[in-house]
Amino acid sequence: MPAQVITSNAVTSNAVTSNVVTLNAGSSSVKFALFECAAIGPRLLASGQVKGLDAAEPSVESRTPDGAAPPRIAPGADGDAHAGAIRAILDGLCGWRGGLRIGAIGHRVVHGGLDYASPVVLDDAVVERLRALAPLAPLHQPHNLAGIDAARAAFPGVPQVACFDTAFHRGHDFAQDAYALPRAYYERGLRRFGFHGLSYEFVARRLREIAPDLAEGRVVVAHLGAGASMCAMRAGRSVATTMGFSALDGLPMGTRCGRVDPGLLLYLLSHDGLTPERLSHLLYEESGLLGLSGLTSDMRALEASSDPRAKDAIDCFVLRARLEIGALAAALGGLDALVFTAGIGENSPRVRAEIVEGLGWLGVRLDPAANRRHAQIVSPPGAPVAALVIPTDEEATIARHAIEAVRLA
Repeated sequence: MPAQVITSNAVTSNAVTSNVVTLNAGSSSVKFALFECAAIGPRLLASGQVKGLDAAEPSVESRTPDGAAPPRIAPGADGDAHAGAIRAILDGLCGWRGGLRIGAIGHRVVHGGLDYASPVVLDDAVVERLRALAPLAPLHQPHNLAGIDAARAAFPGVPQVACFDTAFHRGHDFAQDAYALPRAYYERGLRRFGFHGLSYEFVARRLREIAPDLAEGRVVVAHLGAGASMCAMRAGRSVATTMGFSALDGLPMGTRCGRVDPGLLLYLLSHDGLTPERLSHLLYEESGLLGLSGLTSDMRALEASSDPRAKDAIDCFVLRARLEIGALAAALGGLDALVFTAGIGENSPRVRAEIVEGLGWLGVRLDPAANRRHAQIVSPPGAPVAALVIPTDEEATIARHAIEAVRLA
């Protein structure tokens, strides 16, 4: 299938994908990025987001890596906020610098289920299969699909590609994926999927560029942000991960609970009389750092606070992180490198230091000065286990996959 090219709103055929747009639609925002298809890989031209889709007046952030004038994105009044935002994004990008050709649009989709272990060019049948997965990721999948629907309606002549957060973890051993429930549930697809795969894939690729010997070894990547998880990799492939069937499992997050005893959930349903809807809201929206502190879900605000509840929340987060690193190191049979990434992992020297403080038994140590200045390598020379900070770039991963998928289609 030849790539379709858009110059402003005109659709023509072209065999070469000139530029790629990536879209990441959330509940109240749409993040976007524009990439040029360079010989060495996607090159970022512009990025930003439309925020406040649940407000009367959405706000827009738009930037370029070189500081040049960014695209002008002007969402107008629209009955569907996502549709209006995406139409404005695509119109703004296409009209930027006198008109650009768009050869593909790549979408982040959180859940690919059992069907999708790699990116896929979207058509009606694929979209309907992804819609059926919405109950497995209720906080993300419906909004991802709203973005897809809006982009397909706005620019139907452009190939659109879904890239899945679950795909990186497919291929785990049965013992890693299965819950100790009757096997029929596993056969139905009720198993551990794992998430943040687009981030882990980028970090694995970047680590091969920075330190190829480490990349071939036993690595734990800590994706610590508003959503948080960890992944054990061997030779750049996922071996185990902290998230499971849903994006609730594992570490406490900004507003999500992380690992909870299922018996406690049964107690809340039977004793407190919570409905499934109320319980879902509690676990997804009222828990994590926000619930532990009673203050905020923002790690930066917690670190700045003198309220003892803020320290309690950070302490819980740090302890769970240490425990999960130990478990993942056991799955790998040892550890050669620990990589921090995402908002907290990249920007909080305090959290990095407090996590590593309890991991001396694994051979993990930090160089305090390197950690404070956010160096790429934050372990001292000669440390048994390397510690690194690698900024993630899910958009670049989506762009790369979109280019490849359209060329192969």
